[in-house]
Amino acid sequence: MAKAAKKDQARERKTARMELRVAPSVRELIERATVVSGLAAGDLAYEGARRILEEHERMALRGADREAFLRAVSQPPPPASRLIAALRRHRSKIS
Repeated sequence: MAKAAKKDQARERKTARMELRVAPSVRELIERATVVSGLAAGDLAYEGARRILEEHERMALRGADREAFLRAVSQPPPPASRLIAALRRHRSKIS
């Protein structure tokens, strides 16, 4: 976790409350994870949610997908005539 994000989370007052209904085995797993990590259950949930969102926002391409992406970035097609016209209209309005 980035230090700035950790500091922001630490400074923010914990006033919101969440209640979860889980199976006993899930509760046991969460309790074991809090002991191992040294985090409170809420902080453990936050860390898990942050990791999930970080993974979701990161793009990882492999094989043919990676090659297609790199080719498109390094050799982009020429802009369409409609795009050029839209840019000209925009420039005329802001100038």
